[in-house]
Amino acid sequence: MAMKDYSDEFKADAVDLYESTPGATYKSIAADLGINRATLREWVLRDRERRGVSAGPASTGQTPTPTGTSPSADPDERIRRLEARVAELEVTERKLATERDVLRKAAKYFGRGDELVGSRFQFVDDHRTTKEVKRLCEVLELNRSSYYNWLSGRYARAARQHRDRILAERIREVHGESGGAYGSPRVTVELRERGLQVNEKRVARVIRAFSITGIRLRRRVRTTVPNPATSPVADLFQRDFTAAEPGRKYMGGITYLRLSGGEFLYLAAVLDCFSRKVVGWSIADHMRTSLVANALRMAASTRGGLDGAVFHSDHGARYGSRAFASLCDQLGVTRSMGAVGTSADNAACESFHASLKRETLQGAHDYGDAGTCRRTVFAWLTRYNSRRRHSANGHLSPNEYERRHQTAKLTLAA
Repeated sequence: MAMKDYSDEFKADAVDLYESTPGATYKSIAADLGINRATLREWVLRDRERRGVSAGPASTGQTPTPTGTSPSADPDERIRRLEARVAELEVTERKLATERDVLRKAAKYFGRGDELVGSRFQFVDDHRTTKEVKRLCEVLELNRSSYYNWLSGRYARAARQHRDRILAERIREVHGESGGAYGSPRVTVELRERGLQVNEKRVARVIRAFSITGIRLRRRVRTTVPNPATSPVADLFQRDFTAAEPGRKYMGGITYLRLSGGEFLYLAAVLDCFSRKVVGWSIADHMRTSLVANALRMAASTRGGLDGAVFHSDHGARYGSRAFASLCDQLGVTRSMGAVGTSADNAACESFHASLKRETLQGAHDYGDAGTCRRTVFAWLTRYNSRRRHSANGHLSPNEYERRHQTAKLTLAA
């Protein structure tokens, strides 16, 4: 459901996102934001007009007596025996040199990350014209018949590898569009919707084989500070973060956004438990009550009101303040809070914060400056609603999940 009224903060962030995105079009940015193209264009032109900017975007030295021989008084006989021993040692040295050469060249094959035996077979095949297959198999401790069986399947193997390379390109495309966030389950769903019949096990195997890696989180900073002076609020959720209808149950929390130089911005978000849609948010350089209040007001604007809804949060001082309690009363919202110091009582919101940082920071230590941080997070939030697939929604985006729910209701009513 589109917002009826857009806050000034939302408009400013939308314009900033368009102006700062290289090669951006009104259509692409509007699609991510879930708004009308003409609306975005109007905001951009109005902002440019306000700013007066024109349009556009050690050896002893003695020879030992050969083993198994006894000293002989005949010099010629001794010479013949020594020559035979030297020839024997030369053969052994050549054999050892061959083994060293084979093993040295084979080392790079074993470092590819491929399946070990297959790599050994490939090495034998690549060097069969310069050395005997028998000798190569001996050095690498392979059975020759196994090598020839492997060789007979080279055409089928090459065809499979070719198909895997093509699939890897499709996976990289989906993975890149998700900002490096999607793993094999979401990638599989996306590929199937694009007409490619593939199972998740194969996608996972190709992701591993082609090193298509995801992103990891760093340790987070504590943002929940309990306020012992406030009156207790009951936990109406009891760790049940689901809802039968949109607009019934909401959850929220605050997370930090690290900037360069050790400073922070803070994000307060409100999510609908039905679809996990972010219906309200606010970004500021402080954690005063106004931060969470602005996010709740945006949620009320998005949904056209919150009367009768339940809002769940942690025991942070901002959510427990009198000002926030008064705002909830004005909006007809019933408050709910988890136990003090237990993150599991607001686990779904904590998971949302983790996804946001993993997919926006992508391993970086911070977001850079404040402007870049706001644009990055704003773009992710809007794309999260309009395009990002969510496992709790059967791998549908929150907007699409709500649209299908509404369509089903209308069908049943008819």
